[in-house]
Amino acid sequence: ARNLSFTGAAAELHLTQGAISRQIRILEEFLGRKLFDRFVRRVELTSVGQEYYLEIQQALLDIERATQRAMGSSGRATLTLSVMPTLAASWLMPKLARFVEVHPHVDIRLITSIEPVNFRSTEIDVAIRVGRLPGEVYRKEQPRIDLEMVSSWKGVGAEYLLPDVLVPVMSRKLLARGPQIVVPRDLLHYPLLHTASRKHAWGDWLAAHDVALPESADTLDFGHFFMGLRAAQGGKGIAIVPSIVLQDIDDTDDMVCPLPGDVHSAGSYYLLTRESKAKDSSVGILRAWLMSEASKVASRNRVAELVEAARTQAA
Repeated sequence: ARNLSFTGAAAELHLTQGAISRQIRILEEFLGRKLFDRFVRRVELTSVGQEYYLEIQQALLDIERATQRAMGSSGRATLTLSVMPTLAASWLMPKLARFVEVHPHVDIRLITSIEPVNFRSTEIDVAIRVGRLPGEVYRKEQPRIDLEMVSSWKGVGAEYLLPDVLVPVMSRKLLARGPQIVVPRDLLHYPLLHTASRKHAWGDWLAAHDVALPESADTLDFGHFFMGLRAAQGGKGIAIVPSIVLQDIDDTDDMVCPLPGDVHSAGSYYLLTRESKAKDSSVGILRAWLMSEASKVASRNRVAELVEAARTQAA
């Protein structure tokens, strides 16, 4: 119900999608009521399913917390961290092993989602989201972020983590065999890879450089940034992605940035915390570590290196 995806639930629980479907079917038969409406590529909660989910979720959360308290004598703490899929896969997950080594008494339960975080009715302790802070003023030429960070700001603390800077990225081989890219308008000679969660990214980025995105532009659409990035690696076109997802790209990945990412979006990445747990020592440890890792991003301008690689190739 939280993922609105049997596949997503299966991945989180390390089960097969078939096992999840079977358990839901058994539960529906036991209750004698339908919990989900099933469509070709998605599922939705029925009104009964929504009510049941909201009521049973708190009970399950109480069981989990009671179990954690009973295990408290071991000195271990478990934190649930919610992160967007691309940021988790490209930046956070490769670093978590180091966190575990340094802090073996803190277990991290990582879940991925782009949905607004609901700290009031879910088990999430800490989250990373990208978006606009209430009351912040942004310039109209800044690329839009069509995502809400939280369902309610009541009882939620937010700390700036990273900027959101969109960057065009493509494979070396595609650049080598295609037209030269000198100015932003030259990007229109190539297929542009769009991401569903940031549907205005290309149009807004080009507009910030005084270039209109033609309705006839050659485009391909993907569900998440990491999908577009993989397509770009395969020479399918030029993706536009947040600079942070390029931070750990290796030279062997054969990727370059044909132009620099010099436009900050109308929003940033924030570390969100349940205020009731802000003074929890394990939350403090995780917060300090995430802030430290974010500071390392500024110390290495990976995008500048990938831009220079493109210029060297063109020369």
